[in-house]
Amino acid sequence: MKIVGYVRVSTNRQAERGLGLPVQRKAIKDCAKANGHRLVDIHEDAGISGSNGIDDREGLADALNLLHDGQADGLVVLRVDRLARDLMIQEAVLAKVWDLGGSVYTVETGEVRREDANDLDDDGPYRTAMRQIMGTFSELEKKLIVRRLKAGRKAKAAQGGYAYGSPPFGWHSVDGKLVPVPEQQATLARIRELHSSGHSLRSIAVTLTAEGRPPQGGDTWHPATLAKIIARL
Repeated sequence: MKIVGYVRVSTNRQAERGLGLPVQRKAIKDCAKANGHRLVDIHEDAGISGSNGIDDREGLADALNLLHDGQADGLVVLRVDRLARDLMIQEAVLAKVWDLGGSVYTVETGEVRREDANDLDDDGPYRTAMRQIMGTFSELEKKLIVRRLKAGRKAKAAQGGYAYGSPPFGWHSVDGKLVPVPEQQATLARIRELHSSGHSLRSIAVTLTAEGRPPQGGDTWHPATLAKIIARL
């Protein structure tokens, strides 16, 4: 079977918890090899929340396009919450893949099977219920994390430190203060130069990747990421 991989991280903190893009990529490659699948490609969304819909995720859209064009027969992720932390979005993504005639697999649990209402002996309703229950807990975990982060930021801000989550591209936090990262500052200057010259976001992404200027937490630049950076320049 021809499969396309999809990897996603919301923040750099996920890399610290063992869910970084390289970890997910390796797991997908090992899974494809172990099951005799042909891995067509792996698409990624770096720094993209699992609450974002399909239209806001270029990597996911690219993976779905391969299914639409018949270049892949299935989509594989490390686990289902890489598709989405929001239960409704998770189910919408799964339905989209199935509507395209594709299959969905996770490295951790295997195929995510669609409920078949025509098969009276099928245990699909139970599988669907369990998947949705897990999705609900994943959504709850996300909300608890957000609450803890807000409390931590409030406490840090009260002490005069940087309290706004992951520092923007070009900076890192040292003892609560933002400090420039020389390599990333040079990349910011290059982005500013290319944008001022009239290059499109996609053209800038291709140029930066070709020049070996990696984005934060990934290997490949995406226009959506660049748009956010340029808005801050």
